[in-house]
Amino acid sequence: MMKPTLLILAAGMASRYGSMKQIDGFGPNGETIIDYSIYDAIKAGFGKVCFIIREEFADNFKAIFEPKLQGLIETEYVFQSYDLTPFGIDKTIERAKPWGTAHAVLAARDAVKEPFCVINADDYYGYDAFEKMVEFLTTEVAEDQYSLIGYQINNTLSENGSVSRGVCKVDENGNMVQINERAEVYFKEDGGIAYKDETGEHDLPADTRVSMNFWGFTPAVFEQSKPMFTRFVQANEDKPKAEFYIPLVADELIKTGAASFKVIPTKSKWFGVTYVNDKDIVKESISKLVESGTYPLNLWNDVLVK
Repeated sequence: MMKPTLLILAAGMASRYGSMKQIDGFGPNGETIIDYSIYDAIKAGFGKVCFIIREEFADNFKAIFEPKLQGLIETEYVFQSYDLTPFGIDKTIERAKPWGTAHAVLAARDAVKEPFCVINADDYYGYDAFEKMVEFLTTEVAEDQYSLIGYQINNTLSENGSVSRGVCKVDENGNMVQINERAEVYFKEDGGIAYKDETGEHDLPADTRVSMNFWGFTPAVFEQSKPMFTRFVQANEDKPKAEFYIPLVADELIKTGAASFKVIPTKSKWFGVTYVNDKDIVKESISKLVESGTYPLNLWNDVLVK
């Protein structure tokens, strides 16, 4: 049986964080958040990790990850670029940032031939999520049956400011009916949770399921999303901040009946680095996981992984 691939989105600019948070060190020996994701992925049964990066990041990424991953898991690097000719668009559109997460996934269309999952480089997801995704990708996934890991919203917020979250509406069968991107989600002063949009503030229950960009697909999604991206560019070529997000693809596939998305609940608590002030929180969280025995002190010297 072909093992699934882990696709890591690491081409973002980290404008709010102020540096390349994808390769910043948080663990006791300078481990990145990606290190812990890959460690969990190997343990869960993934066979390859594919980094989606900007080409100018390639040397830094390879210097950091190749020495520690050699012999443990296959690696590949693909580049998210501004070239639109592969999508039938013969023009250059000037942008300060890439075209978004779903466009980044399309960058891997020639590199990934097996079922795969997509995660962010700067998010900690927890082993439970990887274990459940491998189970799905090896027993249930199909061209019309995809998935996402659904986190409880109260386990995903930052104490340092508002964040964007894909808020899921789930039916009685556990499938996603709709996903709405909420750009400003935050803890209220009374401890409740809300999001803000142009119509005002709206409360959200603490057990609301949200997407943290942990998706399960087959390679069929590349052909399904390619025409969507072409249409998106044509409709937004004069909007330099418009981004083609994975939830946009999911929403269209659901509405057209082309695919369903199983929402897989996880008990894991998410943490990540949106703001520079999140760094101390992430370091403390990883330190507690090491102290509890969830991870070894020297991550890549663990003989159980090797």
